[in-house]
Amino acid sequence: MNPRTVVVTGAGRGIGRAIALELAHHGFDVIGTVRSDESGAALESAVARTGAAVRTVLLDVADPTSCVRGFTRIATMTGGGPWAVVNNAGFAQPGAVEDVDDEQVRRQLETNLVAPARIARLVLPAMRDRGSGRIVNVSSIAGRVSLPMLGWYCASKRGLESVTDALRMETAPFGVKVTLIEPGSYGTGIWRTGAELLPDERASAYTEQYAAAGRRLRGARELPGPRPVAMAVRRALTARHPLPRYLVGGGARSTAVLDAVTPTAASDLAKQLATGLRGAPPRVTRAVARLRGR
Repeated sequence: MNPRTVVVTGAGRGIGRAIALELAHHGFDVIGTVRSDESGAALESAVARTGAAVRTVLLDVADPTSCVRGFTRIATMTGGGPWAVVNNAGFAQPGAVEDVDDEQVRRQLETNLVAPARIARLVLPAMRDRGSGRIVNVSSIAGRVSLPMLGWYCASKRGLESVTDALRMETAPFGVKVTLIEPGSYGTGIWRTGAELLPDERASAYTEQYAAAGRRLRGARELPGPRPVAMAVRRALTARHPLPRYLVGGGARSTAVLDAVTPTAASDLAKQLATGLRGAPPRVTRAVARLRGR
């Protein structure tokens, strides 16, 4: 086993691709999981153009059989199993809580919450036998701060945070270090995909809010690139004593602090205003109009 072999799930695009590139350029033996041969070829080509290399394995994290098959192959490729796993694969299911049906809820939780636990189950026996290993779970500031119109995504990430905290304590006596990465908003394909998953606004009580949510999701391309998240993952893998959690980005840090100290009623109102669920109070609207008239 290469002591620097790291598996990165969902490595075909966005944050996963950025992590694969970052780690490959810092001497790690990176195995990226992808869901198609085309995605794997594109990842390998993108990394090769930068002078590094990455191997790929076909794997769908939401499919238990695919996970077993993929990690069995990875165990063969690595002589027993990887030193570390970065659970990055995930997606964001938007929509009001009442508009997201059971099948969509299960898919959201299966991908973002159940799959990282399943993968940990697959790699931990070998890590325990070696007395070392690392698991890095990529969560989100949404795991700390719940937002309207993203309730099920937030639930999946909050659940991941709870599971990761428990796993960190459980595996520490065996020499396995578990870390959580909590990014703010970065420009990745997850938000463009989210816009395509919005429920049918014609059958919803939230028609106007969906129009606003769609605009915000499609505007995510203006967000900064995800390299800061990849750098945080690298720090978690190279630190002798990694932090339990890495909040990534000024927006994530300020959001976490403000949500912790702001009264719930005020925080709810701010989030409702931001998502278009509620209009600004008349006195605020008048004040804004006066400022614009100056």
